[in-house]
Amino acid sequence: MTKESDTERQAGDFMALAFRQAELAAGRDEVPIGAVLVDSVTGTILAADHNRVEEWQDPTAHAELLVIRRAAMASGEKRLPMADLYVTLEPCPMCATAIAFARLRRVIYAASDPKGGGIEHGPRIFTQPTCHHRPQVFGGLDEGRSAEMLRSFFRAKR
Repeated sequence: MTKESDTERQAGDFMALAFRQAELAAGRDEVPIGAVLVDSVTGTILAADHNRVEEWQDPTAHAELLVIRRAAMASGEKRLPMADLYVTLEPCPMCATAIAFARLRRVIYAASDPKGGGIEHGPRIFTQPTCHHRPQVFGGLDEGRSAEMLRSFFRAKR
């Protein structure tokens, strides 16, 4: 039996917090997506939030954008090069572009989004020649849990 590394355990903890945010979103009748932004040097959580599109009637109130905004405002910096983003679904093209503009170091997401994704699906923002920053990307961390949470949410809507 191999021992899980501290880095992997920490990543799992941060993704678990993103899932708690997604559960809060579902409880508010929002698409259940949660995000956590972490300082990769200190392990400090910079921001955690969930989708608030319905609550705010704002199509840009995606979890990823909310945590980037909060961390940038708190730091007084528009770029967050030492920040890692944990999110329960592959970011959409809008969020992927914001990730590039914020110069995030890493994006770790749970489930892929073949219909609306912007990183490994759809326009693949980080591979575009006009994209000036390409974070490290890791997908599939607890993918099944995210996929089931989304399926259950939309099944209940039908």
